Amino acid sequence: MPYEPPTHTVERSLRATTGAKIVAGVDEVGRGAWAGPVTVCAAVTGLRRPPAGLTDSKLISPKRRAELAPLLESWVTAFGLGDASPREIDELGMTAALRLAAVRALEALPVRPDAVILDGKHDYLGAPWQVRTVIKGDQSCIAVAAASVIAKVRRDTMMAELGAESGEYADFAFDANAGYPSPAHRAALEERGPTPHHRLSWSYLDALPRWQHLKKVRISAEAAALESGGQLGFDF
Repeated sequence: MPYEPPTHTVERSLRATTGAKIVAGVDEVGRGAWAGPVTVCAAVTGLRRPPAGLTDSKLISPKRRAELAPLLESWVTAFGLGDASPREIDELGMTAALRLAAVRALEALPVRPDAVILDGKHDYLGAPWQVRTVIKGDQSCIAVAAASVIAKVRRDTMMAELGAESGEYADFAFDANAGYPSPAHRAALEERGPTPHHRLSWSYLDALPRWQHLKKVRISAEAAALESGGQLGFDF
């Protein structure tokens, strides 16, 4: 079934209703992975026609994504990338880690955007950013679709390089699974346990009795405040 190509409809709406001149599309990749960072891209596209075939990165073949990403990087007005590491994900939780990566991506742009289109229904970015959430924005909004492809290819490349470094992690097959669940990934975890690139607060460790002692449990802000006797801080 063919998909409708993304448009500038939301960008135009934000410009008309808020007066925003610079609108960035933001998307993430790596949220559900067992290993590696969560990566966010912020892309500013203006209102120009994008390269042919642009849509949600998950709907594009790996070969076509690899071809499209460099075209998009030279086509967009600007883009920025931000990561939150496995350790930061373990310490902060995914929502706060996503915000951290998104802020890093937005701050990597040469000019601060007036408004942000965020893929999905949950605004994990929040103030002081002016945010419009769009469900399936990576399919319907050109700027978000561009961000989704750039983020996906950059993170996949990073994970493939990690798996190839001196062959140390070759059996985890990061080049094929990008840190997501797979039979090869699970088998390597059972045999070798998690690497320094794995998220140790993730539930996959519950199914690995030999390595369960490595699991990290994040202490809530309320519990941490009570333990320290201090004031209640921000609850991630």
